[in-house]
Amino acid sequence: MRPRRVAVLGGGPGGLYAARLLKLAQPDCDVVVYEQGVPDRTFGFGVGLAAGTQRNLAAADPDSLRDIVAAGRPHDMQMRVRGRTSTVRNGALVGVARTRLLAVLHEHAERAGVVLKFGERTSADVVDADLVVAADGVNSATRTAGAETFGATVEHGDGLYLWAATDFALEHALFEPVETEAGTFVTHAYPYAEDHSTFLIETDEATWRRAGLDAGAEGLAGDTTDEASLRHLEQVFAGALQGHRLIGNRTQWLRFRTVRARRWSAGRVVLLGDAAHTAHYSIGSGTKLAMEDAIELVAALGEADDLTSALAAYEARRRPAVERLQGLASRSQLWWESFPDRLDLPVDRLMVAYMSRAGNVPLTRFARTSPDVVGRALAQYAGETPEPGADLLHWVLDRQPRPPGPGALDRLPVPPGSAWSADGDDLVHRARELAERGSAGVRLAGPAGRDAVLDRLDVGERIRRATGLLTVVDVPEAYREDAAAALVSGRADLVDLTPASPDEEGR
Repeated sequence: MRPRRVAVLGGGPGGLYAARLLKLAQPDCDVVVYEQGVPDRTFGFGVGLAAGTQRNLAAADPDSLRDIVAAGRPHDMQMRVRGRTSTVRNGALVGVARTRLLAVLHEHAERAGVVLKFGERTSADVVDADLVVAADGVNSATRTAGAETFGATVEHGDGLYLWAATDFALEHALFEPVETEAGTFVTHAYPYAEDHSTFLIETDEATWRRAGLDAGAEGLAGDTTDEASLRHLEQVFAGALQGHRLIGNRTQWLRFRTVRARRWSAGRVVLLGDAAHTAHYSIGSGTKLAMEDAIELVAALGEADDLTSALAAYEARRRPAVERLQGLASRSQLWWESFPDRLDLPVDRLMVAYMSRAGNVPLTRFARTSPDVVGRALAQYAGETPEPGADLLHWVLDRQPRPPGPGALDRLPVPPGSAWSADGDDLVHRARELAERGSAGVRLAGPAGRDAVLDRLDVGERIRRATGLLTVVDVPEAYREDAAAALVSGRADLVDLTPASPDEEGR
């Protein structure tokens, strides 16, 4: 399908990347990007690009990726909890200033022949184009105007977070909780230039209010920074900041919004990036999703005979990957919102819990890439480490405590769904009642599908932490990797491997 003219609404990374790729693929097409802002005045600080994202961008456009990586800063990852540290060596992680990323993409878009119009606001219903790519962000005016057609929903998280920065480069990406009289604040920080680092800070609402930060947040205009919160957080994270200040850029407390749209296109209009979907920042980024959307959109346009078929093919290809990432991100978000509950774990076990929190990093793979971290975590779990060449999963599962005899435990059926839902709260309540009656422990059972198993393991963690009851979780043999990770991470006291197979998904 060869459109004569394409209009891209939004000059963020996704819109610019889509424009460049389309112009490279179809040089005769007129491609115009409309961006209401102006260059060098953008919201945000650093953007993180993981190794998988870089591979995808390298396959689509190696020239722009080369300049993006050259403008960024590679780093490892470190978790620091109560004075103990665990470091994962991963030089493939790259942080880049959002301003530099946009400058690179501006340059490459123009080099390809894209026309960039800054300071111009337009809309899909008036622009002259055969195809309108709406890359206008989480607050997408295009999606809002077509609300009934696109059928979008927006779900707000319980936790609060804000984006800030500081004027020095951290040695590593840093995950650090700090416990205060008001409660716990957690930072996710990483370097993105020689002299700057992003500091994302989050907390729960009760802590936020006890610290008095709700008062400073009231009445702030949307384009201002919550300076009172930044000054407070400078004291909280004085150790990590090493005497430096926190820098704001329209920095205010937010609740993460997960956007899902029933349809991504209507007529000649297609949604891209945050306009169509979002995924929690702890496992991905809007930049990653939007740029990977652009790759698939341009490929679909090149292969289809007409616009309707192209946009349908784009969504059919891309939606499964996006929904998978949204599922992982939802688990990760809930894990982070409950992160302070786990601070008693030894730091290397906590790092394993972090890496396996969403079920997308198998314990055996993590052991291959970070044998020192996993080795210490196994020693903290079992009091010893496996011999070289040992079957890691068998070794972990073989070191469980002996289970109680038949009938010793109270059985709790666990329905599929989040451990931090109303159903999860009810299960914790029932477990508390059993503990008060002197129960020896609980056995959690439920459907054999992997999502249900991961839900069950999360419920197990909530119950064992809330009640102190011995918690045994039924896990199909096919998911022994998840079972072993759960034991090392403290999500269960014991797991009972059952012969059910993945074919029994949802039963």
